[in-house]
Amino acid sequence: MSKTEYIHPTAIIDPSAHIAADVSIGPYCIIGPEVTIGSGTQLHSHVVVSGYTKIGENNEIFQFASIGEVCQDLKYKGEETWLEIGDHNVIREHASLHRGTVQDHSLTKVGSHNLLMVNTHIAHDCQIGDHNIFANNVGVAGHVQVGSHVIVGGNSGIHQFCKIDSYSMVGAASLVVKDIPAYVTVSGNPAHAFGINIEGMKRRGWSREVIQGLRESFKIIYKEGLTVKDAVEKIRAEILVTVPEAQRLIDSLEQSKRGIVR
Repeated sequence: MSKTEYIHPTAIIDPSAHIAADVSIGPYCIIGPEVTIGSGTQLHSHVVVSGYTKIGENNEIFQFASIGEVCQDLKYKGEETWLEIGDHNVIREHASLHRGTVQDHSLTKVGSHNLLMVNTHIAHDCQIGDHNIFANNVGVAGHVQVGSHVIVGGNSGIHQFCKIDSYSMVGAASLVVKDIPAYVTVSGNPAHAFGINIEGMKRRGWSREVIQGLRESFKIIYKEGLTVKDAVEKIRAEILVTVPEAQRLIDSLEQSKRGIVR
């Protein structure tokens, strides 16, 4: 099958775009300048991919999504900045992903195997890992970092510059204004920590010993009235020896710049 058979005649594609031969582009899609779209990716109808965007392989993007548009930061003055999207992502209707700013690294980056449900917004300069799920109407403000295997419930908002570390979970309709350590479940407005993401760990087949060790680590951080520094020292001394997964939690605590959700 020739390349043109995958592209609807109503689609508008800039001559400078680089489109793999088997990319499917549906009716009324618009592809801007300097866009790259990898093999196996499918764009349903009315998708807009603005300039300076790189999309990997085997992604599926649904109707009315806006991919790689200029950001909403008032400091942006038309500089060349980019959006990069990995492989095997599903981006649903009305999602919007914006390019970065030169005030950061000129790049918004989304990894692979993510599900961005209806009306998800990923703002400028965000760094999103792999295997994450963002439910309907999640808003992620600028400069946010999200690890991997994170679930964010619908109608939640993430404050700019926050870091949400891997294997954590955000309950629906939450407002996150501080960093979320790895493995921790938070909920509320503003969000508060309620425990570790036990169900997510069970689904991944983690052992009872690992789960119990991380649960004890949570208690050390949140239930014993310790400073973060003292909590880290206690986890390192009592938990890390037998539960190496606790190192990710320690890293979350030591690298936090905004302070952690309490």
